[in-house]
Amino acid sequence: MPNPRRNSYSGGQSTENPFHQNHSIISSLEQFLKRPQAIPLLLSIFVFLTWASLNLQRSSHNQLPNNAQQRKEEISSAEDDEKVNLVRFKSGFPSPIATDKRGWLLNPVSLALDSGIKGGAVSCASVHIGEMQPGAMRGNHRHHDCNETFVIWGAKTKFRLENNQIAGKGYAEAIIDAEEVAVVASPSGTAHALMNIDPVRTTYFIGCQDKLINYNGSSSTTNFNVWNDL
Repeated sequence: MPNPRRNSYSGGQSTENPFHQNHSIISSLEQFLKRPQAIPLLLSIFVFLTWASLNLQRSSHNQLPNNAQQRKEEISSAEDDEKVNLVRFKSGFPSPIATDKRGWLLNPVSLALDSGIKGGAVSCASVHIGEMQPGAMRGNHRHHDCNETFVIWGAKTKFRLENNQIAGKGYAEAIIDAEEVAVVASPSGTAHALMNIDPVRTTYFIGCQDKLINYNGSSSTTNFNVWNDL
């Protein structure tokens, strides 16, 4: 009995070589690109690739840290702290002022002396604790007969200290971040001011003076409203 003839097609699918199909598509594309009608398409592709490349370069440039500028800002911050007689610490653990997870604890006078801050209070004959709401200011005065040491924390705060070595201004300033605790000293005869520049947080501070101050009457040795721009 003769064998049944085997069909050369299976399931209605063509057995045409895929290579010939791809070759045909490529040939058609080559013919199209040779025509004048392809010029607008090629220009559009070129413009798109140029735009994508420029945006990629700009994004990479913005993401890469500028190490030189970062070092310059760090040095500038350290120089500002020195000019304003300030030392700052992280408020969180670990930190020189936070030796465990309970939080920070310090002695203002000892910490100022240990940190090399000059002109601060040598004892706490008078202590005041206060707060400043956003936008508030305290100080802007000059004590002539006492040294004072401050501890400042809680909000973004600007501290200004009179410094005659700063040409053109006569004072130095430093900004304390909300996550920092700053210890700063104002020697006798040196004006100082504290300003809360935080939009929402409250600034807290402790002031330690090594002599009792008389703020009232003609016998006061304190000059008030030293700076008119505050």
